[in-house]
Amino acid sequence: MAKSYFGPRIPSSGRPVDYTGNLLDVDRMRQDRMAKTRQYLKKHGIAAALLFRPENIRYAGSTYMMNFIDRIHYTLAFAEHAPIRYCTDGPEANKVLTPWIPDENIRQSIHWAQQACGPGATARDSKLFAQAIKQDLVERGLGKEPLGIDEIDEPGRQALIDEGITLVNVQPVMLEARAVKTKDEIACVHMVSSLCDSAHWDMYKALQPGMKDSDIRAIGYESLIRNGAEEIADVLVTSGGFIGGLSMDRDRLIQPGDMVTIDIVRATYLGYCSCYYRNFLVGLKPTQAQLDIQKKSYERVYSIIDGIKPGVSTGDLAEKWAKAEEKGLSTDRTLWCDDLMHGMGLWLYEYPVCNRIWSIEHPQILEEGMVMAVEAMEFDPNIGRTKIEEMIVVTKDGCEVFSRIPVKEVMVANPFTLYSAF
Repeated sequence: MAKSYFGPRIPSSGRPVDYTGNLLDVDRMRQDRMAKTRQYLKKHGIAAALLFRPENIRYAGSTYMMNFIDRIHYTLAFAEHAPIRYCTDGPEANKVLTPWIPDENIRQSIHWAQQACGPGATARDSKLFAQAIKQDLVERGLGKEPLGIDEIDEPGRQALIDEGITLVNVQPVMLEARAVKTKDEIACVHMVSSLCDSAHWDMYKALQPGMKDSDIRAIGYESLIRNGAEEIADVLVTSGGFIGGLSMDRDRLIQPGDMVTIDIVRATYLGYCSCYYRNFLVGLKPTQAQLDIQKKSYERVYSIIDGIKPGVSTGDLAEKWAKAEEKGLSTDRTLWCDDLMHGMGLWLYEYPVCNRIWSIEHPQILEEGMVMAVEAMEFDPNIGRTKIEEMIVVTKDGCEVFSRIPVKEVMVANPFTLYSAF
């Protein structure tokens, strides 16, 4: 009997409740993430970190705001103090949304709309921004300490430097803090995978000749939103080949015998991401070429999954991925995300990453509690590009697979019913 990697089924809706044994405790998750932020800042000798990336803001301060413009919200996290939240709506509107942050630690953010306000306003407000940050650091005795920063634009960077603040890269520290997921984080990934199961099923049922890629894409979005997805980066539906990872023509009519590849990219549940590919055949029995292309992807994905356990090096696993020359290409860089294992959490790419470009020379070590997606791509000029991908969590002696839509065999959607002649 084939080994099963499936973890337990989700026991509830995932909504927070207050009885013992609930799958997901949001308050516990919030406290654990804030504690881990402080732990890793201390570990790396960083007393304060100014965070602009949405996943870092959410992790360190458990705050979420729609970032329709980059860098309009930010958080100042500390190794020894409660975080300070800077938000566009100001303290009065936001303090009721984040009761775990003291009122005195909520500020009005100062931003310059990615310089769209013009050079003069940008210069003025970037200076006011830097002065406010400096004041909060000085009040906590940290005015002369280096300030960790994950990303910032050039006016903001220069303004902080002009205030005498030394900047250091804190993104590796935050990635390290976020690498091993807590029980509640794993529950969130389990939930988003189940949303993707449902969306793949809804799209699979709808696949038939005459539908367009965009029709199926809309069904995927509707399913995810109806079932509770927080955000959706994209639902990629491709029946006619790929250019740069995207469908060549989203209005193409799906035909009998098409292999349709679907990727649910960064749909989220409480911020936690999906990355979940499947291939579906429309109407007809698969050809040998279609069976072969599915088999190659499946075998490579599961050669990685079979080797996953705590202590394993991504360098050793990366040797199992296809080489560029095997696909008629000159460099592995072309295949950077064709054969790939990548960590996931509040962002789509986290520690660890496993591919042939980076991992063989610069390996990372797997740990229990890491959540990852494992994906492999094949190309056939008569079929197009197809891909499969599983979402997994590393356990104490191996891994569990979250994604439950069948993947080993080719799934035929809406098969024609054929009758032999009388």
